[in-house]
Amino acid sequence: MNTENPSRRRFLVHAAVVAAALPFASRLVGTAQAQELKKLPLDNATAKALAYAEDASKVSHPSHKPGSNCANCQFYTATTGACTLFPGFAVPATAWCSAWAKKA
Repeated sequence: MNTENPSRRRFLVHAAVVAAALPFASRLVGTAQAQELKKLPLDNATAKALAYAEDASKVSHPSHKPGSNCANCQFYTATTGACTLFPGFAVPATAWCSAWAKKA
């Protein structure tokens, strides 16, 4: 007499099928890739409002501190060149704007 539960058998068959299909799942789903960020244009409204400059060494803004630039700002992400103040755009590490805040 077979006392094995049919739902257990069904579960084991489904588990085996899923386990066999896992290596192929990544090909079906694909991989997400980050978009390349565009360079921030100087005529951007936010850039103008924040006195953005691509070269911090040439800034004469009253709130500019020597040595401050995007590379040492808390809003800047060095790996992508992104700044949270300018979403969708990349800025150089040598740039500066009036919203600069020292990285913690």
